[in-house]
Amino acid sequence: MTGEEARNLMSEYRLLRDKQMAACERCAKRHGVNARDLSVLGIIWSSPEGCLQSDICTRLSVSRQTISAIIKKFRKRGYLSMTESEGDLRNKIIRFTETGREYAEKVVAPAMEAEVRAMAVLSTEEAETLIRMTSMFAGYAEEELDAVRKEKP
Repeated sequence: MTGEEARNLMSEYRLLRDKQMAACERCAKRHGVNARDLSVLGIIWSSPEGCLQSDICTRLSVSRQTISAIIKKFRKRGYLSMTESEGDLRNKIIRFTETGREYAEKVVAPAMEAEVRAMAVLSTEEAETLIRMTSMFAGYAEEELDAVRKEKP
């Protein structure tokens, strides 16, 4: 593919990615949170036994401070609990409290189910192709973006 073709297709892809992220942001805002909050809560919801704070940071490629602030906000609301990991006392296991589970059932679960319904519109072959191609592109993009060097001012 030529550079010009790649630029045009990348522009189209960004518009689609932004459209999907904007839909997530709108959904989150209807519940008084933002898309990042919803992503963090979704990760915790998908881990019934709890998940490590460090795993959330890694998965979202977000700093520990940012994730800590999100967790702190939801702990203050009584939605999350935090316990020390047996293997590493510096790492914390994050879980929903009973109140948090009730909240997540109203906010997180419906958002995740909406994504499942959107995926279900595709045929199995289309969905598998989407996953395969997105995975391939994400790997290439990660490799290329990681190679970009910080320019000095």
